[in-house]
Amino acid sequence: MGKTNITSVLTVAALALTLTSCSQDGPTAEDAATRLAEGLAGGDLSSVAFAAVSGEDATAQLEEITAALDAVSPKVSVAGVESTGEDTATAQLNHVWDLDDSDKDWTYTTTAELTLVDDQWQAGWDPSVAVDGLSAEASLAVSRTPAERAEVLGAGGEVLVTDRPVIRVGIDKTRIDASGLESSSAALAELVGIDPAAYTEQVLSAGEQAFVEAIVLRDNEDRPVSDEEIDAIPGASGIPDTMSLAPTRTFARELLGSVGPVTAELVEQSAGRLEPGDVAGLSGLQLQYDEQLGGTPGMVIEAVTGEGEARTSEVLFEKAPVPGEPLELTLDPALQTLAENVLAEEPSASSIVAIRPSTGEILTVANGPGSEGLQTALLGQYPPGSTFKVATSLALLKNGFTPQTPTSCPEELVVEGRAFNNVPGYPAQFTGKIPLLQAVAQSCNTGFISQRDVVSQEALASAAADLGIGIDVPIGTPAFFGSVPTEADGTAHAASMIGQGEVLVSPLSLAIMAASVGAGERVAPTLLAGTAAPEEAPPSLASAEPSTEQTAEAQTQPAPTPSSLTADEAAALREMMGAVVTVGGAQLLADIPGEPVLAKTGTAEFGTEDPPRTHAWVVALQGDLAVAVFVEEGERGSISGGPLMEEFLRGAGQ
Repeated sequence: MGKTNITSVLTVAALALTLTSCSQDGPTAEDAATRLAEGLAGGDLSSVAFAAVSGEDATAQLEEITAALDAVSPKVSVAGVESTGEDTATAQLNHVWDLDDSDKDWTYTTTAELTLVDDQWQAGWDPSVAVDGLSAEASLAVSRTPAERAEVLGAGGEVLVTDRPVIRVGIDKTRIDASGLESSSAALAELVGIDPAAYTEQVLSAGEQAFVEAIVLRDNEDRPVSDEEIDAIPGASGIPDTMSLAPTRTFARELLGSVGPVTAELVEQSAGRLEPGDVAGLSGLQLQYDEQLGGTPGMVIEAVTGEGEARTSEVLFEKAPVPGEPLELTLDPALQTLAENVLAEEPSASSIVAIRPSTGEILTVANGPGSEGLQTALLGQYPPGSTFKVATSLALLKNGFTPQTPTSCPEELVVEGRAFNNVPGYPAQFTGKIPLLQAVAQSCNTGFISQRDVVSQEALASAAADLGIGIDVPIGTPAFFGSVPTEADGTAHAASMIGQGEVLVSPLSLAIMAASVGAGERVAPTLLAGTAAPEEAPPSLASAEPSTEQTAEAQTQPAPTPSSLTADEAAALREMMGAVVTVGGAQLLADIPGEPVLAKTGTAEFGTEDPPRTHAWVVALQGDLAVAVFVEEGERGSISGGPLMEEFLRGAGQ
């Protein structure tokens, strides 16, 4: 019954009454009324004396007539007992059924006739004692009225998810002889692209009157199957309907999630809020915020008599459904679509996250098809490679460096027996003594590792935190914000200086880093529009995301140390990121229209192959836009990530 399936802790309040029986020392009518109220509340009338039936029989009748409310019990209290004769009285009983979490309860008052027989007060029994107006032939029926599911909105209130037309395609077994079921089922499965054998088995095992759904298709001009093709298959049918859908099948799919018939697991975990057959959020934000979006279903309780054509009913209680409340996000629909189009041809896992530095609003959370449904953008955990040199540069700035401070950039640097080199093809003219600005622009690995004694591991982690890396922020959905160890020695510390070793980030955390450089202060990202991120993410009925517990734990930790990033430090970082575009590894971004682009590329090695496989990264700033591009298996950041960043920034500026 959904929200009606709530076990109540019941109490029976007996009123202090003055009516007495013939014997002042014997049982009273009030005692009998109290026992009756207690029995009705507890669903057990075996201890009540009735005039014409046994307590056990009355209990059985009570269970039968209220079976539809079997998980709820009423509060029943004695409102009054009035003498109607020397040996008769009438009891008024107040009933309150708390059916759900709303303030509206089902309340009514019933009357019970009491008679004194052989010094014992006995109650008259019929169903109307339990339910006002219920006849002996009637029983209760409960039905739910679905609430209108609310929309998910994006930036500027633009609708992202709403009810959109669909067509449910399947075999209607009432429209075809049993002899044709196998051929029609196989033909329809082939038409819509599902497994013919599995679907045929599903059709054959369904009831004789069943409509066996094969697939649900968006009913628009892009629908791959026409009505004529469906109608050409005997028994096949397309039923128009609506579903809560995003603009396209892929639009922010991993973030928004899906809506559909609830699973048995969700019903079990909902504590009575959901029932089999309900439609609810199954994944992503649709699942996490299902209670808000789904609203509260309405309820109708009827007294039902007879069956079939002879069935009659009378409404005893009705509660209108309460529509859901919209979920407002900061996603920019145009930029999200652009990002997904940019990634559409990338075969490996990939993502683009964009943030507005001035507000922290997350504008895109895009994952490419190679992510195969995983939330790479928010939950991916990867070494950042040379993009992390932005954080390392900040640590050097805090130790007195400027963009012009000379650094040593040898061709090779050996730390405790491990050789560190620059990328193949590194320009020879930028080896030896070069300013920090060129070490950033040319991405000189050895130039940063050579300063490992200047910057401790703790200082490196602190600088990264000043830019938002490793700072958990409740954005309303699980996310990984990065991790930089505070302790590391030797080769581990050397590797951390260039974003390798145990340093891990997500595309989101690098977008936060870039946004913080642009804003001149650590940016706290937000995904929920118009409100601050909650201290605790709304509870999810179920989640398969691996970092949910990690995120929940982070939200209970003390507030992070305030960022010490200064305006001068941020300006120096912007200067060096600008050099990456004008004279360094991201020159393909130099002629993008609009404000100058600032960037940093990165390549991170992983795996055991020789040569190792590599992740490709690019972060960029243009005006009030910070972007992180990630390709799980790419070449150098400038080669694999650079063109994607270029395409995105050009599209964003149009």
